[in-house]
Amino acid sequence: MYQTDLTNYHKSYFLPLGRADNFGVNCFYLNIADTGIILDCGIHPRIKGINAIPDFSLLNDKPVDFVLISHAHQDHIGSLPFLVRQFPHVRVLMTHATLAIARLMLKNATAILQKRLDETLTPYSFDELDMLLKSVITFNYEEKFELKGRHNFEQRIYGRFYDAGHILGSAGILIESENENVFYSGDIKLSEQTLLEGAKLPDKKINTLILEATYGSTDTNLIGTRESEIKRFTDSINKVLAENGSILCPVFALGKTQEILSLIYELMETKKIPETAIYTGGLGRGISHVYDRYKFTLWKRNKPYSLKTIPQENLYRIKRLEHFKRYPGIVLASSGMMVNDTVSFELSKFWFKFNNFAIFPVGYMDPETPGYLVLNAKKNSDISFSEEGPVYKVNCNIESFRFSAHSTREELIQIINKLNPDRVILMHGDEEAVDWMGYEILSSNKNIKVNLAEGFKKIIL
Repeated sequence: MYQTDLTNYHKSYFLPLGRADNFGVNCFYLNIADTGIILDCGIHPRIKGINAIPDFSLLNDKPVDFVLISHAHQDHIGSLPFLVRQFPHVRVLMTHATLAIARLMLKNATAILQKRLDETLTPYSFDELDMLLKSVITFNYEEKFELKGRHNFEQRIYGRFYDAGHILGSAGILIESENENVFYSGDIKLSEQTLLEGAKLPDKKINTLILEATYGSTDTNLIGTRESEIKRFTDSINKVLAENGSILCPVFALGKTQEILSLIYELMETKKIPETAIYTGGLGRGISHVYDRYKFTLWKRNKPYSLKTIPQENLYRIKRLEHFKRYPGIVLASSGMMVNDTVSFELSKFWFKFNNFAIFPVGYMDPETPGYLVLNAKKNSDISFSEEGPVYKVNCNIESFRFSAHSTREELIQIINKLNPDRVILMHGDEEAVDWMGYEILSSNKNIKVNLAEGFKKIIL
């Protein structure tokens, strides 16, 4: 039973519910005047069982009124059905586009979870998921809504979603109250991508900024600009295609598929690379249809095409892998980190055989995934994905490209300078990333307090 602690009344606090100091489980509890607000509700992509989801037992003696979802990647939304099972009264809020994508992402995850979960966690059913999705409340960007909690002592609390520029529908979340304005960045991209504009920020005083630190340790000067990366990507594609080779791009079905597909198409349309077959399929195609639905409201305004009009071959209809040797092209296959048993993981073993083929990773690779091994493999070296597994000789070319949907560290500092918060809580970054960010913040502004969102450690705001 919930009990009011009058000694802490009006003291807002922040509590990470998962592995908040890495990229796995994004889920944070925010208590403002006894209104309980959960920011995101993710699931770890590699851990099995109960440890893959946030520790919801920490909420048993606390008010749980709302859960606000920043976007539909699994590490931000994947455990939402488990939360709603435990707290069926909680109200779920997100943007319209995030709900449209969540319908696909969560239904796709339902079948996958059947294999990944152990006896410590019972998978949710399709019926549970349908009931959840029907109850979701959606809002436009910058539309103001009230967060009236069941235990709130008459204080008015409001929320707004701001375009985060990360993927379609992604949002930074502003929580406004009489004593505390909190902005949660979620995953945020300040500069534009091929399809999406950069993030929009609130134009008001922020007391607490909860900010991702993903690329805090990455020296932007060493990786070049987006324009130079596109030029390098273009030159590398031309080299492989000139040798009648095929290219494998491991991509996430959500976000990276649509971004790289549109980039390749624009390179073809402008004659910077030759026209060639593009192979896509599965969940990525379904999500592309959602992107098309929001073309006129959430895309950049100057796009004369829809994703469905881009000529694409269905990857899942290719029966024999020798097809890619006879009919060279560019394959966009999930998963983005080449997790075991996924399409990109299986295709890589075939790609290793050929000197004129190439694997082009286009995003972040977790060090504990097969994709990280591939990313760091050298041509003519050997690679094995397990101690007992087979050894493969890497004959193909492997070249990585940085087309990130996250802000650079310079852009993260711009966000801080723009919002000028009293406190910054750093999350979604490794130790080196948060160390760099913390040092940079404290060096330039002694008045800002800096905290790390460490798992299960409460921060009084």
